[in-house]
Amino acid sequence: MIAIAGVKGGCGKTTTTLALAEAFGRTGTPVIAVDADRQLPNLHVRAGIDRRPTLAAVTDDDVRRVAQRKPESTNVDVLPAPTADERVDVASAIETFDLDSTQVILDCPSGAGPDAVDPISVADAVIVVTTDDERSLEGAETTIEMATRLGTPILGTVVTQCGAVPDDVRSWLDVPVLGRLPDADAPLSNADVRDAADEVVRTLRRRNATARTLPGSADELLATGIDALDRRLGGVSPGTVVALTADPASQAEQLLYQATAPRGTLYVTTRRSARNVERALESSTLPTGAPTVRRLNRTDPLAQLRTMLEKLPDGATLVVDAMTTLERCDEDDYAGFVDALEDRIVATGSVAFLYCPNRDSPPSNRPLTTHFADVVLDLETVVPETGAAVEHYLSVPKHRANCGFSETIELAFDGASDAVTVPETNEQSSRQSDQCALEPDSSD
Repeated sequence: MIAIAGVKGGCGKTTTTLALAEAFGRTGTPVIAVDADRQLPNLHVRAGIDRRPTLAAVTDDDVRRVAQRKPESTNVDVLPAPTADERVDVASAIETFDLDSTQVILDCPSGAGPDAVDPISVADAVIVVTTDDERSLEGAETTIEMATRLGTPILGTVVTQCGAVPDDVRSWLDVPVLGRLPDADAPLSNADVRDAADEVVRTLRRRNATARTLPGSADELLATGIDALDRRLGGVSPGTVVALTADPASQAEQLLYQATAPRGTLYVTTRRSARNVERALESSTLPTGAPTVRRLNRTDPLAQLRTMLEKLPDGATLVVDAMTTLERCDEDDYAGFVDALEDRIVATGSVAFLYCPNRDSPPSNRPLTTHFADVVLDLETVVPETGAAVEHYLSVPKHRANCGFSETIELAFDGASDAVTVPETNEQSSRQSDQCALEPDSSD
C-alpha cells in the first residue's frame, strides 16, 4: 500500500495517483486507487466515476465489490472518499483491506494535520509529490519529516508540473528521485506523462524499493545491496566502513551501484562526471538506487568531502569512487580525514563503501584506508584465455566482527542470475585457502 503525499495543495498528488495506478495496471497488476481526502475529494472526478459508493461502504473483505472500475482501464478500480454525512475513520477503514495481490494507492489530503497523518501512518510506504514551487518544496520536506516520524518508509519523490528536477530535490540524500511527470493540459491522456509514469513503476519494481527500511537498532544488520554477500554475512552493522579493492578493469563499479539500492545514498565520484555516473546507474541491469551524486574537484578534496559528510543523514550509504585521489594527499591530513569519516559513519549508523583500485604503484596512504576499514572486500577478475566468459570472485580478507566468513563468492554482473558459490575445483580451492589465510586477527 503506497501513500501519495504532499503537504502543499495543487502539487499533483491526484494526477500522480491515477497515473501510477494506470502504469501499475499496464504491468498486469490489479490496482485500487483510494481517495483518502474526505475534505476536498476529487479522485472520483479525475477518474470519471460516480461519487458513491464510498470507502464508508466497505465492510470486511468486499473492497473490490464497492470500488468502481475506472473507464477505459482493465486493472484499475477507484474508491471515493467518504461524504460529509458518512461517519467513518478513514485510517481504520483502510487498515481492514486484505488485498495481498492488489496494489493499493492512497491519494492523501494536503496539509500536515491528522487527516494527512492517518493514511501515511497505515501505508506500507510513501511517495512524496512536489512541484518546483518554493512552497511546494517546503511542503515536501514537511511530508518527509512526517513520514520519518511515523516510521513509514519513503520510496522517493515524483516531481510534477515542471521542466526539470529542482536541485533542492536532488539534494535530499535519503529520498531518491523516482521520476518527473511533465506538465500537460490533460496529463492523464498525455503520452509523455504515461511514459514517465511507466518509468517510475519500472524503477520501483526494479529496485524493490518497498523493502527499504532504516535499522531499528544498532544490533540489526544493514544490507550491503550485494545479494550474494548479504546471504552469507546477513549484512553489516550500522557504522561499518567497507573498503573494496579490485583491479581497475574488474567492473568493481557494479558492486558500488548495487550498494546504492538498500537506502538513501551519497555517491561521491573523483573520476567521472556526476552525470556519467547517473547514466551508468540508469543503464545497469542490476538493482540500484537513485543516489545523490557529487563530483569532487582536485582542489582540497578532503575538505570538500568532509563538508558533505556533515550533511549525511542517519541510516544512509556513502560511496566514494574512487579513493586514489584522496589517498595521495598529505599523510597527516588524510589520517585526520579517515578518522572523521569513521566517526561520522558511526554517529549516523550508516555504511561507507570506499573503492580502492589496485595499481602497480599504490597511493602512499592505501595502508591507512585498509587499516581503518571494518571490512575489506577483494574482487578478483579472471579472463580465460579460451574466450570463455569473464569470471568475478569476491572474498573477505578482513572483517572486524570476526564473522567466520571463509568462502569465495562467484559474481554475475549481467543481472541474469543469482551469484553462486565457486565450484570446488582444485585451482579455486587453492585460491580460497590463500585468501582465507589473509584474514587478520579481529583486533587489527
